[in-house]
Amino acid sequence: MTRISTLFIATLLLAAMASAQMQMPKPGPEHKKLDYFVGNWTCDGDIKPGPMGPGGKETSIDELKWMDGGFFVVIHSTFKSASMGNGTGISFLGYDGDDKKYTYNEFNSQGEAVVSKGTVDGDTWTWIGDMKAPPGKGRFTEKILSPTSYSYKFDMSSDGSKWTPVLEGKCTKHK
Repeated sequence: MTRISTLFIATLLLAAMASAQMQMPKPGPEHKKLDYFVGNWTCDGDIKPGPMGPGGKETSIDELKWMDGGFFVVIHSTFKSASMGNGTGISFLGYDGDDKKYTYNEFNSQGEAVVSKGTVDGDTWTWIGDMKAPPGKGRFTEKILSPTSYSYKFDMSSDGSKWTPVLEGKCTKHK
């Protein structure tokens, strides 16, 4: 056996042993906090007249389930809005250990792709992301009221410092 083939075989054996000893990652306590949202929810809100249109009622029905592995919550939504129209969406909640922030990625039937980063402080979740139309920042806040309900509000800002209320509502979990 040549020196090169011996080195090659030794490298393969070392790589195989290392991969056999590696453990699969497991969800951490940050992921477990997302467990609150898992279930079926009905949300009712009021859109304020302004940059999103004339205002009015909006509703959504959301089904949230853990993706296999326990790292992401998958959200299937159906929404109806007097001022913004009706549609569907799929979203993913997760946690980015490098940024130490929660993640929210949504794709909906109105052609929007929403990316936000979130933090949690006690019973309040705050999500902030960039908006393309109108350009600026969006801030979505959820306040847990009970094991089966939370209130929410959405604010917009052109500069990330002065916020304008756009939407307020409440979600209720179905048993």
